[in-house]
Amino acid sequence: MPNILVADDSIAVRKVAERLLAEAGLKVTLAANGEEALALLGKERPDVIVSDVIMPDKSGYEVCAYVRSQSALERIPVLLISGIVNDEVTRQASACLADGVLKKPFQGTSLKDRVLELLLKRQQQAQPVDSGAANGNGLVAQAANGPKVYKISEEQVQEFRRTAAKLKEIEGALEQERSKTAQLSERLAELDRDTARIKGLEAELETERVRSAQLSERLAELDCEAARVRSLEEELRVERTKSAQLSDQVARLEQDVGRLKEIEALLAAERDRSAQTTKRAVEADRLRTRVEELDATLIAERDAASQLVQQLNVSEQMAARAANLEAALSAERHKVTELGRRLSEAEREIARGKEQVPTLSAERVAQLEQAMERVKELERALASEQGRTSQHAHRASEAEHMAQQANRRLEDMVRKLSEIAGLASQLGQSKVR
Repeated sequence: MPNILVADDSIAVRKVAERLLAEAGLKVTLAANGEEALALLGKERPDVIVSDVIMPDKSGYEVCAYVRSQSALERIPVLLISGIVNDEVTRQASACLADGVLKKPFQGTSLKDRVLELLLKRQQQAQPVDSGAANGNGLVAQAANGPKVYKISEEQVQEFRRTAAKLKEIEGALEQERSKTAQLSERLAELDRDTARIKGLEAELETERVRSAQLSERLAELDCEAARVRSLEEELRVERTKSAQLSDQVARLEQDVGRLKEIEALLAAERDRSAQTTKRAVEADRLRTRVEELDATLIAERDAASQLVQQLNVSEQMAARAANLEAALSAERHKVTELGRRLSEAEREIARGKEQVPTLSAERVAQLEQAMERVKELERALASEQGRTSQHAHRASEAEHMAQQANRRLEDMVRKLSEIAGLASQLGQSKVR
């Protein structure tokens, strides 16, 4: 099975080339750069070399020049591939004796067709110099003093061409289906703008920038011709266009993020206002309930106040009555004092009368006895008057106590009325808000 060495620093290009060549029944060996390709050439000899023109370490021109400089490798066909194919690329490919230049990305079966043509060309060129005997399949097992080559008869060539034509048709239909699938995948990829895709694009863009910078430095040192400068300017313009598109996408995403933050801030403010409104409504309900309770309390206090007023009026009447009683009491005390004085005089008179009993007449004794009765009556009246006075004094103290309680209840009522007025004011302000 022929072995094809594919050298390209883009993993996507390597995978596409491997798939296309493997479908043609060819063995494919991959190299990520020029140095790796040269290392593989030191170990094995592929039948065809496909190399990218621009790679980080050694370019495709250098790989081709190395192959042509080695006697054991100089007959191996070298196909160069490049994203830009112009006169300069064609000139340098001819200078390093490459077998052709193919433009990337590959169109249909172009890569497979070119590789098969180079294989056939190499086999035809190797037939005159092969001296070994062909086996039943038309292959020479080993040349006398040379490397292993292949010999194909004319019938096998015709069969191979017919098979290749049929394979081209099938591959064309398959390539159309793959192209449609690729277009759908590209559309889906364009719609998918998640973070992973953006990071991948940025990484790829950074890689392209590095490659462009390295390419610019190498080509500036090797060749300062105007055509190459124009091609580099074109590549730079394409990269700037891609960068501007990515910048626009990032700017749109940043605007969306900023708008999202503004919406979140407005939502938080609206939630705060709603919470404050709810809090105010709860506070208003609580104040309304408190006002209703205070209204009930006020009605009860008013009833109690009216009762207290009535009691106060009664107390005032009792106080007036107590004042009258005190005046009467003082008059009675004066009378009692006078009666006491008179009683003392009567007692003295009785004492003198007892001393003079033998000399007194019956009339005088009767007078003295009447005086004694009068004294006893005065003593009873004095005791009765003293009891009434103590009762009046007790009632007067009770009236003063009730008046003090009425004053305190009036003060409490005034304080509660002030609280009700304050709560009503707060409730009115809450309703206004």
